[in-house]
Amino acid sequence: MSNTILAVSGDPGSFSEEAGLIYAQRENITPEILFATDMQGVLAAINEDRADVGVFPVVNSRGGLVRPAFQAMGRYNFEYFDEIWMEIYQCLLVLPGTKASDITCIASHSQALAQCDRHLQQNFKGIELKEWIDTARAAKDLSDGTLPATTAVIAPARAAHRYGLEILEKGIQDNHPNLTTFIVVRKRRD
Repeated sequence: MSNTILAVSGDPGSFSEEAGLIYAQRENITPEILFATDMQGVLAAINEDRADVGVFPVVNSRGGLVRPAFQAMGRYNFEYFDEIWMEIYQCLLVLPGTKASDITCIASHSQALAQCDRHLQQNFKGIELKEWIDTARAAKDLSDGTLPATTAVIAPARAAHRYGLEILEKGIQDNHPNLTTFIVVRKRRD
């Protein structure tokens, strides 16, 4: 097994981290994970030789194209060489002891909000929805007090475990299955 620096979009506990670990296991590599904030951060890390490969989402069966990915891809020279299809299970996370009736705001990445739109309209009509840079970052920011205690976040179950949050609801995505394509990229070889 060889060590590979693997850049993923998002914070620890993100779906991109999970996709990166799936890729590493499939390729029998030992990854050293570099957590880039977003897709631009992943491509910059590859371009600047701080990472060997990068993983980030490009399209979801419900949310459509991940626009920030395509905006970042237009700015960098890279080579796409593999992909991971992953079923995404969105969860509603809260601080321990928080009830649904306490929630005044729901924060998450725009893709996660889009993937759960019907569920949110049916169950949290009138609650403020706030776009956040990453699902796992929203979980981290709720845990550390950056977001108000009456906020819920939509994020992976792994983020709940990582940041000490409670899973109030599981599988709140509108589509079943809810598939996302992640691409694996590296610096273009001339």
